[in-house]
Amino acid sequence: MSKLYIVPTPIGNLKDMTFRAVDVLKEADLILAEDTRTSGKLLKHFEITTPMQSHHMHNEHKTVEGVIQKLKSGITIALISDAGTPAISDPGFLLTRACIENNIEVDCLPGATAFVPALVNSGLPNDKFVFEGFLPVKKGRQTRLLLLAEETRTIIFYESPHKLVKTLGHFCEYFGEERQVSVSRELTKLYEETIRGTAKDVLEYYTNKPPKGEIVIVVGGKNKS
Repeated sequence: MSKLYIVPTPIGNLKDMTFRAVDVLKEADLILAEDTRTSGKLLKHFEITTPMQSHHMHNEHKTVEGVIQKLKSGITIALISDAGTPAISDPGFLLTRACIENNIEVDCLPGATAFVPALVNSGLPNDKFVFEGFLPVKKGRQTRLLLLAEETRTIIFYESPHKLVKTLGHFCEYFGEERQVSVSRELTKLYEETIRGTAKDVLEYYTNKPPKGEIVIVVGGKNKS
C-alpha cells in the first residue's frame, strides 16, 4: 500500500533525530526534500541512501500531481523540510490535502519543531496559544497586528534575524512597550539563547546586539482586565 510519511528533522542538533524517522527514511522509496543539498548532509550522516526529489514552496503547486501519481503506483514517499516538521511554515499542506482527497494514507511522525521549546522556554502561559508563523511582510501586516493586539492568548511568531528589530518595534507600537516578549534564537544549537522581558527591553537588547540564526518570538496575550 502506498503511503505518505511526514517526517520531522532536527532544527539544529542532529541527536534530536528519532530512531523511527531514520527507519522511515531508509525504508521509503523516495524522499521529497525542500533543499536536496541541505537534506543530503542529513541523509549522509545517518547513512540513508534513499533517492531524493526536490519539493519546495516554489514548485509544490506544479509537483503535487506528479507525486500523487507516484503514490498511486504503490510506492512509499517520505516528505522532509530543511528543519523541523513539514507543513509548519514549510511546504507540506498542499501535498497532504491532495493525498487525503485521493484516499492515500498520510502518517505524520512526531518530532522536532521550533515553536514548542520556544513556547515552553518563554515562561508565558502555554495552556492556550496562537501560532502565527511569519507576519505578512508588507500588505496586510498592519491589519494583522491590529487584530493580534486584542488577542488574549500567547502568540507565537517566526522571524528572520534581519527583520527582528523591525518586528519588535511594531510590537511596541501595536501591543505596547510593556507587553511581555520572549525571543528564542538558534534553538538546540551551540549558541542557543532566550531573551525575556518587555517588548521595549527586548527591542533595546537586539538593537544593540544584532541577532543571527533562526528565531522564534513568543508574545504574552493582552490582559483581560
